[in-house]
Amino acid sequence: MSGSFPSGFGGAIPADGIWQAFEQLRSSFEKRAGSRVARGDVRAAVLALLAEQPMHGYQIIHEIEERSGGAWKPSAGSVYPTLQMLADEGLISAEESNGRKTYSLTDAGRASVAEDGGSAPWTPQAADDATGRSALPKAGFELAQAAAQVGRTGTPEQVQQAVAALDETRRRLYSILAQD
Repeated sequence: MSGSFPSGFGGAIPADGIWQAFEQLRSSFEKRAGSRVARGDVRAAVLALLAEQPMHGYQIIHEIEERSGGAWKPSAGSVYPTLQMLADEGLISAEESNGRKTYSLTDAGRASVAEDGGSAPWTPQAADDATGRSALPKAGFELAQAAAQVGRTGTPEQVQQAVAALDETRRRLYSILAQD
């Protein structure tokens, strides 16, 4: 579908530029949601996972992403140096097979995990997580994606229905803020 979408500000957004607008929106949500995690959390996550079973680096990255519900995907640039640091400290060992290093805890690593209590950093413990604040940007972005899909593939009638639904949703969100 080509053309433009109503912007709600008296103008229109060209259909070709709608994805740029959504990408900017997603980017601003990610910055506010704090997708970066402290270096110590990468260390804690690696130790917690290796306490369960030996893994290679990619498995660790994937497992953290999955357990955090996609909210946190550490980069290889943070995981592999952490693995090296833990090996240097004698907390993990690496065994190479089929061209991949598989990491596992040493006795000292198991003792360290037991001492720390093994709390995983992907477990929601922060006040923002307890109140659901970290879920709001994701929900907003998913809503924007659905609106863009309707705009691209919907009939004019479907687009009008979507605009009405979004207007109603916006009013309801503001009414939540107006409550005592």
